[in-house]
This record gives sequence, C-alpha cells and structure tokens, in this order.
Amino acid sequence: MSNNSFTVIVNKKIKPFKKLIKVDSDKSLSIRSFLIGSICQGVSIAKNILESDDVKSTISSCRALGVKITKTKSKHYLIYGKGLGSLRAKSNFLNFGNSGTLARLLIGILSSTPGINIKIKGDHSLSKRNMSELISLMTKFGATFLPKNKFKLPFKLISSPVSVGIKYKAGVSAQLKSAVILAGLNSYGNTLISEEKKSRDHTENLLKRNSQSIKIKNDKKKTITIMGKKNLKPLNINIPGDVSSSAFFAALTILNTNSEVRIKDVGLNPTRIGFYSLLKKVNAKIKFLSLKKKNNELRGDIFIKSSKIKPILAKSEYYVNSTDEYPILFVIAALTKGTSVFKGISELKNKESDRIKEMQKVLRQIGIKTKNDKNSLEIFGQGLIDASDRKIYVPNLGDHRICMASFVLAILTGAKTKIKNFETVNSSSPSFLKIMKRIGASFEIQR
Repeated sequence: MSNNSFTVIVNKKIKPFKKLIKVDSDKSLSIRSFLIGSICQGVSIAKNILESDDVKSTISSCRALGVKITKTKSKHYLIYGKGLGSLRAKSNFLNFGNSGTLARLLIGILSSTPGINIKIKGDHSLSKRNMSELISLMTKFGATFLPKNKFKLPFKLISSPVSVGIKYKAGVSAQLKSAVILAGLNSYGNTLISEEKKSRDHTENLLKRNSQSIKIKNDKKKTITIMGKKNLKPLNINIPGDVSSSAFFAALTILNTNSEVRIKDVGLNPTRIGFYSLLKKVNAKIKFLSLKKKNNELRGDIFIKSSKIKPILAKSEYYVNSTDEYPILFVIAALTKGTSVFKGISELKNKESDRIKEMQKVLRQIGIKTKNDKNSLEIFGQGLIDASDRKIYVPNLGDHRICMASFVLAILTGAKTKIKNFETVNSSSPSFLKIMKRIGASFEIQR
C-alpha cells in the first residue's frame, strides 16, 4: 500500500452528467498475468496492465523469486517465465501488501515449488484476514506452515519437496480454487476440482491454451482436471477494464438525476457481472454494447442511464458473481425507497474489513436503518435523500471498496464526509478520483 496517506473531504452533491469514460484495467487479470507468466516456459506479453499498489506488490514478489520482468512502455510488460518449479527466493521474506489475491495465488504456486522456505507478510489489513482454509488445502499438497495453528500473516511457508495432486470440492472462493489449480500444475499426477457454484474463472481461462495441463467439463457441475508437470505456453494478453471498478460509476449514474455514462472496453466475464444482472432485475437501465471475446474473456462497453429502481432482493446465488460490489450495492439499497435484502453474505466479514458491519456504520450516520444476522442484511432504503445536515466519518479500515462506496454515497446525498486513508483505493483503482472529478464530483484532498 502507498505510504502517501491522504484523507478525502466531500461537501457537495454531484450535478447531472453525460460522459464517456474508461476505468482502470482489471486487477484480477493483471495479477494473474504476472503470476502465471512467471511459471510459463518463455516470454509472456501483458498489455494494458493495471499499475495499482496490489499489482506492484505482485511484480515485486515475482522479481524477489528470480523472475525477470521488464516494462517496455506504459502498462506494457514482458515476463520472462522460468517454468514450473523454478522459482527461487532471493530474500528471506515476501511482502504481499494489501493483496489477498496475490497472497492466495502465489502461496498456491509456492506450496508445490521445491526448495521454498520463506516468511510471508502483508500490511495491517491483509494481516487480519484468516488464511486457515488456504493453509489446510496447501498442507494436503505437502506444504508446511509455521508456527502451527497460526492462520493469519505473518507466517513461514516451507514448500513440499514432492507434491502430489489432490481432490478438492470448490466453494464460492475463486482465489482458493485458483490456489489449488496453481499448486496442482507442479504436482505429480492429477488434481481434480469439482465446482457446484461457478465462481470466477480467470485462472482457467488464462490456462486454456495448455490442453495438456488443464481439462474443463461443464455438465451439471463444472469439473477441472489439472495434469501436473507439463510445461506451460507463454501468455499474450491485453487486459480489459475492471468490471468491479465500473460498478461505482454505474451506481452513481443510476441514482443521480438525468445522467448517463458509457464505460469503454470493460471485462464482462459471465462470472463477474452479477451486480449488473441484479440491477437489471430491478429496472436499472443498463446495456452491454460492442461485445467481443479476447483471451477467452468477454469484453465490451457498458451504457447506463438514471433509473427509477425497485428494492433489491439479492439471493445467496448472486454473491459469488458480485462479491466485490456488495458495499456499493448497500449504498444503492439505502438510496432506493423500500426494503432491500441481501442473503448468503457471511464471507463479507473476511474481506479487507468486515464489510457488513462497516457499511452499516456508514449508513447509520445518515439515518439509514439496517438489520442483520450472520448471513444476511436488510436495508430500509429512504430514496435519494438530502443529507447535507449530516456527517459521515470513515476511519482507516484499509478497505478500498468501503472508501469508494462511501464517496459515492457522499456525492449523491451531500453529507459532509471525511474518508481517512483514501490511498487504499490505489490498490485497485488509482484513477478513481480523477474520473470522478471529470464527471463533476467536487472534493478536497488533505495530506
């Protein structure tokens, strides 16, 4: 995470706007490009990379493991892959910063890479996140984690000297599934993954060219077979815009009056568009345009107009395809008349912060009532209220999505808002404030 800490102050509502914008590149694909490129045989080309804090942590970690990475021009990189099982630690620790994706995926790669004995750490926020499921899975591949029964960073990873494939029944976490896939690539025999609920499939899509290493069957449930110890072909990828970053501008447009926005060239992978599917169901005016497929990933433009929407009923099946968007969905619910219900969301407690509890605190400050139990949240929406006589304070949570959602809430309601440590947004969307300013948002930065 950036050391240049700053606070954002909001005092004014945004006016109507009509804009064409381009959001930051996809974080999930950017991180995976470097990690998978590092274990391919040969030179991978990655274009339009997101140059955010999380991706910078990924590049630093790969270089610390002996991978040569060169930047040829803005957002354009060459990754000189070392091949499976060839990563070697050049220092005695790796720092993953704020990135849970980097932590889970690279631990997957390292767990089956012989000769790894390294301390792993992260920032204050990442060090609060529970890694017990990941540790349990990697232990099955033969890796050791010390001290025993410690499930949060920092800890030491000692890789398996001879890793053997496992069977894994995947849950809703694409990161855990990806960790198993990546560990399986350098394991003897086959790794078998069954998936009843389809989670993000970026890792599988990037590996699809390697038919000798991965087989995917889509029947009633998806099954993935990883055949270990086969060389991987290098990547040649152009990263689309981040669909999660686009959600904040979409929400702002839907709730604001007389506004419209077209967001250019966004990744529209079917496992990532639950946010848009959900909002279309409640009458949001959203269209996907100029659709095309590149690198096994669907992409296109998103066109959004101001909409009079109904309260949201998000059943548990929506969670897996819109995980990152729940904080901004809570804002939409708060500013929509009626009771919205979100089910199957207990995993939100183990993100960069407890996103259920923290968003409840934010909404309470402008008089929005909520009710939750372990796995669901009700929000009693009041419509687009004027909260210029209210104050919102967001402390340092180390959570980019809470910062972004609170900012959108502030410019829509006029609440006098102070959001601490807004630099955390640089982990995923470093252009967020610049784009907001371009479409008419007014704010002040305090350093």
